[in-house]
Amino acid sequence: MTTIASNLQAVRTAIASAAEDYGRAEHDIELLAVSKNFPANAIRAAYHAGQRRFAENYAQEALDKMTALGDLPLEWHFIGPLQSNKTRAIAEHFVWVHSVDRLKVAERLSAQRPEGLPPLQVCLQVNISDEASKSGVIPAQADELALRIALLPRLTLRGLMAIPAPGADFAAQRSAFAALRSLRDRLNQQGLQLDTLSMGMSHDYRAAIAEGATMVRIGTAIFGERTRHENSSIPESTGDTKPV
Repeated sequence: MTTIASNLQAVRTAIASAAEDYGRAEHDIELLAVSKNFPANAIRAAYHAGQRRFAENYAQEALDKMTALGDLPLEWHFIGPLQSNKTRAIAEHFVWVHSVDRLKVAERLSAQRPEGLPPLQVCLQVNISDEASKSGVIPAQADELALRIALLPRLTLRGLMAIPAPGADFAAQRSAFAALRSLRDRLNQQGLQLDTLSMGMSHDYRAAIAEGATMVRIGTAIFGERTRHENSSIPESTGDTKPV
């Protein structure tokens, strides 16, 4: 068994264990393999180990991989900061976008989503820890933005995404994710029908599952530590800083 295949098996087992521990149904938690900065052959290996959903942070890197992997039936999710000049490529090639945090960007995605494709599935990114360096709408402004995005054509607002500040312990991790869940519930009380909480990464996904995550975004635990590609101009980034 390859390292990626064995890592995937370990992550799936851990997700199943967390689901059981916190009274969740395992099938209600989707695993997104975060493949940014990893080559197409790593994604292909994960595919042959049963993984179908992959998340990328950089538009051009993702498009190159889509071309190289065009023979595989993969589902592509965009999770990185959104720049206005990249929205067309994202609207045309991705199935999900988790990092919508401005009305202008949502409007561009809506206008640029091809008519021949199903509506783009989107999540509103929330800066749940109120960090100045991070993308995301602050919770106090999330209600108005979510309600306006939900009215746009060619988009379906599915839920919320967050990348909280690292918690000092498990309880602190759970607290941040609980705040996002509470915001989702509040928005649903206003008439929205949000069914997605995209939260939890390699270091904190158990806490996210405990608080209702429906999608966990796992990269390092599957693919290993990231390094810059040889001859790559893609900057190293966690993908959670504000776009410039």
